[in-house]
Amino acid sequence: MIRRLDLRGQHLTSRDLRAVVPRAAMDVEHALDTVRPICERVRDQGVTALIELTEQLDGVRLTSIRVPEEALKRALEQLDPAVRAGLEESIRRARLVHDDQRRESTTTQVVPGGTVTERWVPVDRVGLYVPGGRAVYPSSVVMNVVPAQAAGVQGIAVTSPPQRDNPAGFEGLPHPAILAACALLGIDEVYAVGGAQAVAMFAYGVKDTDGSWICEPSDLVTGPGNIWVTAAKRLLKGIIGIDSEAGPTEIMVLADDSADADHVASDLISQAEHDPMAAAVLVTDSEALAATVESAVAIRVAATKHTERVTTSLSGPQSAIVLVDDMDAGLAVVDAYAAEHLEIQTRDADLVASRVRNAGAIFVGPYSPVSLGDYCAGSNHVLPTGGCACFSSGLSVQSFLKGIHVVSYDRAALEGVAGHVVALANAEDLPAHGEAVTARFPR
Repeated sequence: MIRRLDLRGQHLTSRDLRAVVPRAAMDVEHALDTVRPICERVRDQGVTALIELTEQLDGVRLTSIRVPEEALKRALEQLDPAVRAGLEESIRRARLVHDDQRRESTTTQVVPGGTVTERWVPVDRVGLYVPGGRAVYPSSVVMNVVPAQAAGVQGIAVTSPPQRDNPAGFEGLPHPAILAACALLGIDEVYAVGGAQAVAMFAYGVKDTDGSWICEPSDLVTGPGNIWVTAAKRLLKGIIGIDSEAGPTEIMVLADDSADADHVASDLISQAEHDPMAAAVLVTDSEALAATVESAVAIRVAATKHTERVTTSLSGPQSAIVLVDDMDAGLAVVDAYAAEHLEIQTRDADLVASRVRNAGAIFVGPYSPVSLGDYCAGSNHVLPTGGCACFSSGLSVQSFLKGIHVVSYDRAALEGVAGHVVALANAEDLPAHGEAVTARFPR
């Protein structure tokens, strides 16, 4: 089911490894041609376009794109108590972690009388996207909202696609579990809009037919979605800030012969059930472990609920068992791949994990599975995919903050550096820059 990629005996550079590691193909550039007219319709036609696109693409005819507050309250009242308890614990742990991420302003005295302060300010308004489709993700409400609230963002709006098969009383709305999570977090601005049109809604804002705002424009949009959401983010970046261009989910497990093969198999399958394009990769120096994992995967796939989806994921080009000579070679593969989720199931797992340079999140040891991070570790599960972890980070409080430099020099401090400013300005053939300094010190 899952193919093998044998890299033993090869001495590959990081660039070579990036060319051979398994990876899901996602042609965002091609998708731009599809989402461009959608975004333009939302920009030009507002709520009319959203209602028409939602009926066309989601099969739901909306009377209003805004979810009534009464529906949010009712969803919370009807939420399964066990699910509510799980969400409340997820929120509690996420708040503990994200509250500690808030940066404080720092002031540096460069010279007597001259300081530079870096002040951290939250964006004014964010639009948070919560996907819906094959699965329902109330946990993604938590992962988007908690860091925004910890950052101090004042305007928070959530959107999620309306579901055709909702229970009675929630027709034409996002799934009630998503609505309940919003209610738990105190979010009352919620929209029943999905796909590229949702990103356009946050970028341009949407007015009613009378010219009043239904959804005001946002400064930033965050949250994972399908290829159409990703393409819309790329298209509208600059009109609105984005967190990342999320692709199909990934798990990589780095394991030696001390790992439990059934644990490894269950963890690979846990991410494969997200999407037929999800990537599941095992990197190991143990051929015996590889063989045992293959057997365990076959047994578990046959017994899991989403057998067809998992099978497609595991048998695709994005998934593999990668055989390496040793853990050093394994770590080279890990850093070249830059996985969204990386598990370390080896001897001295803490030490091995400390050597990793590229990963969205690292799960250390046999009792830190990715599923824990998806829900209740306290970490954030909105993470970079497609190798982007080599230069970017997961969603955090910092995602919602702007650093502003505040420069304060007195007369003596400016006079002391004036000659250097003039010399550099003249070297760049920008003499007026220097004159803006010397004008303050007439002779």
